Amino acid sequence: MAPTFVENAAPVVPVVTKAVNAAAACLDTKTESAKKWENFSFASIRESTVSRAMTTRYFKDMYDYAESDVVIVGAGSCGLSAAYKLAKARPDLKIAIIEAMVSPGGGAWLGGQLFSAMVMRTSTNKAAESFLEEIGVPYETEDQYIVVKHAALFTSTLLSKVLQFPNVKLFNATSVEDLITRKDENGNLRMAGVVTNWTLVTMHHDDQSCMDPNTINAPVIISTTGHDGPTGAFSIKRLVSIGAYEKLGGMRGLDMKMAEDQIVKGTREVVPGMIIGGMELAEADGSCRMGPIFGSMALSGVRAAEIACEIIEERRKQNLQYE
Repeated sequence: MAPTFVENAAPVVPVVTKAVNAAAACLDTKTESAKKWENFSFASIRESTVSRAMTTRYFKDMYDYAESDVVIVGAGSCGLSAAYKLAKARPDLKIAIIEAMVSPGGGAWLGGQLFSAMVMRTSTNKAAESFLEEIGVPYETEDQYIVVKHAALFTSTLLSKVLQFPNVKLFNATSVEDLITRKDENGNLRMAGVVTNWTLVTMHHDDQSCMDPNTINAPVIISTTGHDGPTGAFSIKRLVSIGAYEKLGGMRGLDMKMAEDQIVKGTREVVPGMIIGGMELAEADGSCRMGPIFGSMALSGVRAAEIACEIIEERRKQNLQYE
């Protein structure tokens, strides 16, 4: 087919010239960047140096935190909130956080149904607003609730602040396999620490030969392991199995309005040395499920920290007297 020629067509030269000039500008920018980094080089290092840098610090942490003041089991929104308030209020306490997953945060990286926004209800004392302002997380205000634009903003901010405290150590990819117990002065069971293992080991007890655990002694445990599941509601289920708690109430169906008050008000020391908070408490008491709303998770953690501050001296005294 013969080519078609269009009379009076606009010249293409100016367009080509503009494209060439733009490409040249990019090249100039890249050249400037290349010049800036031309003499860049990392310091020379031997692989064994990196290995020793990691292992010496990790095992020093294990050594130091083998005797802790408070162990927090579960680093979701409730556990991290408890860790933040406790570490801030009592910088003298040694606080170990045990998290089974590699990534802390539990279900608080997203809102409901994998949506981004995190919703918290407002309350009579504006506790959720106060907590968000304290940790520096901005939010939108509606009539009955507030909204953080992305749940990950809340969780990453809170996690960052917790990890900066010098009296806190997070052991992630680590599971609590059992509880350490003692008898108190009346012969009743009290908590004295946790039994731990690396999660990958815990997952393979059924298909490998005996792999014994490790331990952390502590007079107070805050358990916030969530509702029933592979690792959920661990502490309260173990308390039932050893006869320290009568029976599981079993989490009820979703009632957002009722559930949040039940969780915050119900956060407590269930047996000497063991504070239960968050959705694990719903399994203990038979409280309602709350669904995709997060205020009570954070505020249950705040209450758990307050309770820990109230009981720590008495539990320490028991540890010294009845070991």
